[in-house]
Amino acid sequence: MKKTVIAIVGPTAIGKTKLSIQLANYFNTVIISADSRQFYKEMSIGTAVPSAAELAEVKHYFIQHKSIFDSYSVGDYEKEVLAYLEQHFKTNDIIILVGGSGLYVDAVRKGFDTFPEINPNIRIELNATLASQGIGVLQQQLATMDPEYYQKVDLDNPQRLIRALEVCIGSGKPYSSFLDHPKTPRPFRTMTVGLTADRALIYQRIEQRVVQMVQEGLVDEAKQLWQYKHLNALQTVGYKELFNYFEKQCSLDDAISEIKKNTRRFAKRQLTWFKRNEQTHWINYTTALPEIIEQIETKL
Repeated sequence: MKKTVIAIVGPTAIGKTKLSIQLANYFNTVIISADSRQFYKEMSIGTAVPSAAELAEVKHYFIQHKSIFDSYSVGDYEKEVLAYLEQHFKTNDIIILVGGSGLYVDAVRKGFDTFPEINPNIRIELNATLASQGIGVLQQQLATMDPEYYQKVDLDNPQRLIRALEVCIGSGKPYSSFLDHPKTPRPFRTMTVGLTADRALIYQRIEQRVVQMVQEGLVDEAKQLWQYKHLNALQTVGYKELFNYFEKQCSLDDAISEIKKNTRRFAKRQLTWFKRNEQTHWINYTTALPEIIEQIETKL
């Protein structure tokens, strides 16, 4: 059998973790996380890290293996995962990749696009703009300079905005013009399985998950991390909104409502990203496991 990565993708709260464990058990293999929010050991509740029981059931890699104080890029992730795959494909024909971070899934699946060298002073200036004027200014700048990428990028992620803008400014060309060029072929194939549901149902599941996170102690977890709010790892939904509550910019109920709203927006962007891959095999999240396995084995 040709070496294969089965990538389980889809919006947040759709059931990717459960399916990945079921498939890993069936194929007697391991799981690699492609959820960039779950890399950090200080963040558990707000990133929906698998439970201790789930982590014990199947061997997981790239979960809580870094600190929020570490510098860790998608390029670093790509190199580490490829090295890991090379080793584990010696004993496994199939490995499960699971996560909602489309950029990280694509880093494994096909690699990165090539960009021109950019003057580092541009990034310094953009970071200064972020600090003094806020993320909205960067969002508007990107909308003007590269409206195509503006529709795809996580607009709440300052790192992604700054990266796109520095390429636009430094090269004089849209960031999106450097994307989707031919890549070096991978020594394995990737089968991508997408879990989906009606949008209203996805949003309902998101609301239920946010309520569960609060019940499990999300507010206390965020409070312990509040002093580090400037770190890139914490520029994410579920924490930023509670930081505003701690700073008396809103009530707790308003912060929770914002988490729900921003998570719905995040799920919409996830679906937009994953639907760009026309080879994704979409399956309704209620589909029975035997049927999913049959579909996967047929395609394999």
